[in-house]
Amino acid sequence: MPSLTEWKVPPAFQPHDGDYGFDVDRVLSSVVGLHSIIPQDGFTAETLGTERAGNGVVIDDGLVLTIGYLITEAESVWLHLGDGRVMEGHSLGFDAVTGFGLVQALGHMDIEPLPLGSSAASRIGDRVVVGGAGGRTRSVASQIAAKQEFAGYWEYLLDEAIFTYPAHPNWGGAGLIANSGELIGIGSLQLERERGGKAEHVNMIVPIDILKPVLDDLRRFGKVNRPPRPWLGMYSTEIDNRVVVIGISGNGPAARAELKTGDVILAVKGEKITSQAGFYRKLWALGPAGVDVPLTVHHEGVTFDVVLASTDRAKLLKGPRLH
Repeated sequence: MPSLTEWKVPPAFQPHDGDYGFDVDRVLSSVVGLHSIIPQDGFTAETLGTERAGNGVVIDDGLVLTIGYLITEAESVWLHLGDGRVMEGHSLGFDAVTGFGLVQALGHMDIEPLPLGSSAASRIGDRVVVGGAGGRTRSVASQIAAKQEFAGYWEYLLDEAIFTYPAHPNWGGAGLIANSGELIGIGSLQLERERGGKAEHVNMIVPIDILKPVLDDLRRFGKVNRPPRPWLGMYSTEIDNRVVVIGISGNGPAARAELKTGDVILAVKGEKITSQAGFYRKLWALGPAGVDVPLTVHHEGVTFDVVLASTDRAKLLKGPRLH
């Protein structure tokens, strides 16, 4: 596999000036590389690794917006600028609800911030750029392929995520740039979808509009000033209108309740669930973290009721800024 310095997006998939209403090189200079180091004993070290690399976008003087999983529990963050400089950054905060993370550069970046646009104004079929650190050779000329609800297996839900095609191969923290030259989302995942009998990769992008209500809190407090959601420490997926447990987080409420992979969650507090999104909405409607969560579970032919004592996931994470 080629190293990061050798790797380039094929020219046919790179953004070209005449295709957009902005100066491609100038706008992409606002995208930086990000490299973080996480302690070996961090709660997320086993699932997300102790070294994480991706992208971030400068949105204010020295302020870099990225996807939160790149900096969760980070003890050090390094920013790689387009002119070859490497600068230390400080992990300002992370919001598990939206998925965004913020890094403050500990030095003068001299990079023009990218203005925030409106993700709600974007339309399926819009021509966009998914911008990575390194300019147009690390960026993909893309289109908005879909805008729809997204439920993640890690107790995460977006009412309307943005999906782009073709996919960026280094999507984490990449900037979704509208034809106006404004930032309308941050890259989170690469997923596979079937179209015309063929599998193709798309990027899932977190829309910028959900950042705007929480940005001030993230900057000031390192977290959003709202009651934390109840967290169960349960990884799940939706199969044939059933929510199936595919993993259990150590030290979490689901592990303490001895739930197991393969369990099917039938109901929350007696209310039947048929989708992952419905499961999360019913769970979070019970109250803030700490609330008891009554579940009806099916396991190997047996149906039973169990009550989980939910918790605040942030309490398990290292770093005072997340508490």
